[in-house]
Amino acid sequence: MANFTIADIKALREQLGTGMVDTKKALEEADGDVEKAVEILRLKGAKGNAKRADRSTSEGLVVAREQDGKVTLVELACETDFVAKNDRFIALADKVADAAAAAAADSVDAALAAPAGSGTVDQLISDEAAIIGEKVELRRVRTLSGDAFEIYLHKTSKDLPPQIGVVVAYSGSDAETARSIAQHISFANPSYLSRDDVPEADVEKEREIVTEISRNEGKPEAALPKIVEGRVNAFFKQVALLDQDYAKDNKLSVAKVAQEAGITVTDFARFKVGA
Repeated sequence: MANFTIADIKALREQLGTGMVDTKKALEEADGDVEKAVEILRLKGAKGNAKRADRSTSEGLVVAREQDGKVTLVELACETDFVAKNDRFIALADKVADAAAAAAADSVDAALAAPAGSGTVDQLISDEAAIIGEKVELRRVRTLSGDAFEIYLHKTSKDLPPQIGVVVAYSGSDAETARSIAQHISFANPSYLSRDDVPEADVEKEREIVTEISRNEGKPEAALPKIVEGRVNAFFKQVALLDQDYAKDNKLSVAKVAQEAGITVTDFARFKVGA
């Protein structure tokens, strides 16, 4: 007779985030010894990591760390929301964020190579994925420098950890407005800080597209330059943060809101799980 109960299976499954069947089999093989069952799951998981390589990771979380005058934003991905909200996965994300911040990593490769425990972040993720039994991957990492920061982590579901993370780097002293701009970014999803940061090739392509659209609409040729520039400006309002209409008052631009608050936004980062 097995030396474990349904409650033991449930407890170990919640601890590790592993599947019900795999957890039960491991406990059976370990004759109820929890530590041995964990090792069995780890060994079996390590063999399965390669098989999981092609699986998609659409769940996960975003976490941020401030250290030595910089903030590092990390997206750690997994396959299911069950694992995303599991304590072991959340603890792994914290360790990864700590290591990435300590290394001031500004790319996935740099973060994976960062020291973590007795190995690297890459090894840490691989070891934990083997225990969890799902594909786990470090999808994005960004480190920002600045005079001051505002970090906003948003939960898209109350049952899950934050899935949208925003960091705003700024100068000035109005932290409340900086946080409000961070919340705006989480909603508006700009790609660039200002219109000057938008690649010229992208602007020219947009100009070509709206010119063709305007001609196809039968707009007078003489009026095209003004119409096209208006539509290109609308494009900037979509992609450039400072040009965007402020979410809390669309009569103001984000640039105007920052100016009135006496702050200057110098950089930002936004991650959304799976996006």
